[in-house]
Amino acid sequence: EPPDTPNDFSCQTQDMRIVTCTWSQGDTHLYGRHSPKYILFEEFSQKMVPCTVSCSEQCSCSWDVGQQRICNITVTVENPLGKKTATDVFDVTHRIYPAAPFQLWEECTDTKITLYWKHRNKGIELFCQTEVLQPDGKVELHNSSDTHLDYASITLGGLQPYTEYTVRVRCGVANHFWRWSEWSEARTIRTTESTPSGKLDIWREITPVQGGRNVTLFWKQAPSFRANGRNISYEVTWEKVEDGSKPESISFSSVYNSTRISIDNHSYRISIMAKNNVNCSLPSILIIPTATGTEELKEEQVNGTDDGIFISWEPRHIYDSYIIDWCNYPMSQPCDLQWKRFGPNTSSALINSAAFVQGVRYNFHIYGSAANRASLLEKKTGYLKELPPLRDPTVEKVELTSYAVTLSWDYHLTNESGFVRGYHVYVSPVQEDCSLKGSKKHVLPDGSVLCKYTIENPEEKRYTVKHLLPTTKYKLAVKAYTGGGETPIVSFRYIDTPFNSNTLYLLVLLVVVPSLVAAICRWKMKWVKECCCPVIPSPNKSKALSFKEFKIGSEKVLKISDCIPDMLAVDSKAEAQKL
Repeated sequence: EPPDTPNDFSCQTQDMRIVTCTWSQGDTHLYGRHSPKYILFEEFSQKMVPCTVSCSEQCSCSWDVGQQRICNITVTVENPLGKKTATDVFDVTHRIYPAAPFQLWEECTDTKITLYWKHRNKGIELFCQTEVLQPDGKVELHNSSDTHLDYASITLGGLQPYTEYTVRVRCGVANHFWRWSEWSEARTIRTTESTPSGKLDIWREITPVQGGRNVTLFWKQAPSFRANGRNISYEVTWEKVEDGSKPESISFSSVYNSTRISIDNHSYRISIMAKNNVNCSLPSILIIPTATGTEELKEEQVNGTDDGIFISWEPRHIYDSYIIDWCNYPMSQPCDLQWKRFGPNTSSALINSAAFVQGVRYNFHIYGSAANRASLLEKKTGYLKELPPLRDPTVEKVELTSYAVTLSWDYHLTNESGFVRGYHVYVSPVQEDCSLKGSKKHVLPDGSVLCKYTIENPEEKRYTVKHLLPTTKYKLAVKAYTGGGETPIVSFRYIDTPFNSNTLYLLVLLVVVPSLVAAICRWKMKWVKECCCPVIPSPNKSKALSFKEFKIGSEKVLKISDCIPDMLAVDSKAEAQKL
């Protein structure tokens, strides 16, 4: 199969004498002694081009054109099965591909760099491009015309003091641009030092002590601050506001960002400046007011989100800015105090930090600042995300009756992994599922059912479970819960309800007493019968009738003469007269 047509065939020169033609060889189809042969022919001079072809990624061939300016070059690729050609017609002065600039040097100020370089294309007017790599990774391109014979230059302005920039240069022919040259070697240049720009962002933490206050000062480089030099140090100065006493000052190297000073209860003016080898920055000012008794502010709970902890406050028109401070590591001492400033028209913020973790309580203080005097306005406390409590309440007292149990427990609400919202009391008979009146069902992973009672007041640490059965074994558990829920139940407390004594009394009254009475009555039946139901005597057995019989019909008749009475009683005169 014949070879492919040479692709991308073109010719160029760096000095208008040596011309180099290049092309892509494509698929040659045959190899070894049948490999393709390349021939270059100049049509205007009708001469073979005296060059040796070399091919790797692409093929090239170079030769001296002498004084010839217009060329018509044809490349022919041929193998035993056929041949293909490609042609390029060009003006040598329009195909200049300059050599890369070399030997770069510079002159610097704090905001400018003048860059110089040399080139090998003497007598050719070049158009050059300078690439500037900024510290933030952005790339800027600056164009310039090369009018010097021995060297060229460009001035780059608007730069930052004491900052590194990486530059490199490439050039092309100005009149008939063909291609850019290769880039020069890159050169890294640092501008000179200058006075620090902007102010430091400063803050304080005040701790009352005997006879005065300890003030911990913090500083950091604000986004608008630039050190503009090396060997940065910080100078802290403080003085009383009222009496104009002599200021005190102390300096720190760049590795420090805080210090603690001791002052009395008067008002103080504190300033902090950054300093380099050239000069000092403008001072950042804090006014520490005179010590007074402060009203204790109540902490308000705030909620976290996936992005941070949302803080809002009531704006006051008298303040020119607001400051929120907090500790990234509340359990550490010192706690790594952080702070953030907000403008006068801001009344909320989303506070986030890579140090925030779930289950840790963060406390926020909101200050209003006017004329460098800060006043505490509000306190907030919250979690990035609440987790279940780390500990279970400690049951300290169990009061039992036959039908109820009263539990009392102790629980410290601070330093938990969430805001404790209340408690759950779980109850169940050991031998069966629970179904007590007034409770909710709670199913354990093993399928057993507990009775669940909810106490929604975290300060309430006592609860009575009613409707229990006497002489029954129960299992109990008390769990605290937060906005993150509660931990699984891993252990129970066991109780046995006592026998109901009232049932015994009732049994005695209803069974024992009547039985006892019946037994006694049976034992003393004759006596009871004589007492309660005496036998009416038969008149025939009376001694009164034990006299000689004198009957009238069937009845015995007593003759008065047969009876000698011991006493005679007369009921009435009428009856006596009759007798």
